[in-house]
Amino acid sequence: MVARRPTRAAGRRWGTVALALAILVGLLLGYGAGWLTPTLTRPGDSSAEAGFARDMTTHHTQAVQMALVAFKYGQDDAVTRLGVDIATGQQGEIGIMQTWLRQWQLDPTRTGPAMAWMPDGDQFMREGGLMPGMATKEEMDKLEAARGHELDLLFLNMMIKHHLGGIHMVDAVLDQSGNPQVTEAAQRMKNTQQGEIDNMRSILDRIQ
Repeated sequence: MVARRPTRAAGRRWGTVALALAILVGLLLGYGAGWLTPTLTRPGDSSAEAGFARDMTTHHTQAVQMALVAFKYGQDDAVTRLGVDIATGQQGEIGIMQTWLRQWQLDPTRTGPAMAWMPDGDQFMREGGLMPGMATKEEMDKLEAARGHELDLLFLNMMIKHHLGGIHMVDAVLDQSGNPQVTEAAQRMKNTQQGEIDNMRSILDRIQ
């Protein structure tokens, strides 16, 4: 009897399990990193640091959702690998930011309007109360329905816009915060996302 070779679909299923475990590990590592970083000051509830942590958690959560779709249904190997990198990396950063809020004894979710911590933040909100770069429900529905090459192109274009919006938020907290715990992590986020934007533009040039 000739043994059957694993199919791409079977490999992708096993890969999904591995990715779920990697995301969980990333989240736990993020929590650990947040606890290990010394808190020199405790930002207040209306501070830029607290607002950034809350809003960027929401922003990252959508990026993880988009990245998982790209991993599961993308066609180009570079796109699916990018999906893994973004999902695990940003889930870890969510863990760090949520840990800050616990350390600061603040509610992990905001009660007021998004971007209120930014000067003129309301001017950067998209229709429907979306933060910079975030996709609408209709855009997310379209992404989740796409497959293969169509999905690759849609994901790359959406995630570039998403990352650019995230960098705008990072720049705002870097301008306002003197908390090294926050500014060092925010700068790492910016560097990572800028590198991923460059990578995505390169992939787009190749597959369009």
